[in-house]
Amino acid sequence: MNVVGMIPARMGSSRFPGKPITPVLGLPMLEHVYKRCAMAEGLSSLYVATCDEEIKSVVEGFGGKAIMTSDVHVRASDRIAEAAEGMEADVIVMIQGDEPMTQPGMIDAAVQPFIDDPTVLCVNLTKRITDKSEFQNRDCIKVVIDQAGNAMYMSREPIPTLANAPFEEIEAFKQVCIIPFTKESLAQFQALEPTPAEISESVDMMRFIEHGIPVRMVETDFDSYAIDRPEDVARIEELLRNDPLTATYMTQD
Repeated sequence: MNVVGMIPARMGSSRFPGKPITPVLGLPMLEHVYKRCAMAEGLSSLYVATCDEEIKSVVEGFGGKAIMTSDVHVRASDRIAEAAEGMEADVIVMIQGDEPMTQPGMIDAAVQPFIDDPTVLCVNLTKRITDKSEFQNRDCIKVVIDQAGNAMYMSREPIPTLANAPFEEIEAFKQVCIIPFTKESLAQFQALEPTPAEISESVDMMRFIEHGIPVRMVETDFDSYAIDRPEDVARIEELLRNDPLTATYMTQD
């Protein structure tokens, strides 16, 4: 199976302009993401999809590959769909560029359902939320999953409700932003009209869910730590210092 990794990145983040190239332990944040993803056994190739020449230059400077896209995209999924046009691939894995703690095993776990079941069109990793403050954080995308293992709804609000049980007694899950598509389903995503909840929640996957296209959720033990705002950098740097994987590529420079 030909599996291509795509990391969407742009300079114009509303919450943190220039985020992809902000220094994290002395390296651009995007370099951490790229080098960790490149260790995934299941990836045939890896690219950054960007509309910014500055990002392209940084990526090529650390030995990565970049594909230029239009600057009109609102959704990261639309950006990688453009980057993947004409590319030979069975599966395109979208990997968020603001999660420098990404582990290679996360990518391999997310791709496995396509190997096991040829009817799968799109996969998201998910992790149980054990911290109430994370459950209440709007930067964390919560997901409700049906009995078949597919996403029913994703929201930045705390779901399911705590009206009938305390946090400790509910099952709460978050989206972990490793999102593989088949090549065909990615093109389908791009062709579909954006949907009301996609826009109101600012969550790409709601476009598929609202159009009735199943999004298979795969639970992982790996946690996800995003840099959403400048104040997140120090916390992520401390986590990276204590992660054995960091030394395997930091020492190569």
